Amino acid sequence: MKIKWNGHASFTLTSGSGLKIITDPYEPSGFGGQIKYGPIPDSADMVLVSHEHADHNYAQGLKGSPVVIRKTQEVKGIKFEMIPSFHDQNQGRERGENRIFLFELDGVKIAFLGDLGHSLGSEQKKKLSDPDLLLIPVGGTFTVDAKQAGKIVEELKPRLVIPMHYKTPKIGFPIQTVDGFLSLFTKVKRLNANEAEIKKSDLPLSAEVWVLEPAC
Repeated sequence: MKIKWNGHASFTLTSGSGLKIITDPYEPSGFGGQIKYGPIPDSADMVLVSHEHADHNYAQGLKGSPVVIRKTQEVKGIKFEMIPSFHDQNQGRERGENRIFLFELDGVKIAFLGDLGHSLGSEQKKKLSDPDLLLIPVGGTFTVDAKQAGKIVEELKPRLVIPMHYKTPKIGFPIQTVDGFLSLFTKVKRLNANEAEIKKSDLPLSAEVWVLEPAC
């Protein structure tokens, strides 16, 4: 499988057979221009939406006629498990609910945490333990921050981690850069690319962080 970081919390994951899954598509120029990432050019077969904010649910802006996934379901042979969570630390009273998605693509077990805003509960940790790939927000303010994200990585024990939802020159939100999160790890690779290939057989044995460049 290949993974491309479009920007913010949006990735395009492409299977060996060509199926495309896009996570949390953002609205370009959304939130009064605070989203400066460009349109996502890919056609999607499936779209995961973690919550109903315009920087995460702009499925109507994508090419193709994708199946929009907001619940546990199977599409084109891929089983998506939705794990309920919250966008804040107060049971959703501030920013509402958040959907975590767990699925497998080309044998790679993937956990996409969306805009998780709190530490994981015991049942959530049990379901999400030992993923091959963890896609995790690290910017704080609206999600878990670097320290909280680091603790989640420690608890889940993924083999590969790709951070998302952090400050870049294309984001106007008051969130942190990725640097604080990266400082918590010894195995970090800045790929200087927006896309990478991931094979189950080549995965590191313990948590390694890859940093992608935004594609859009």
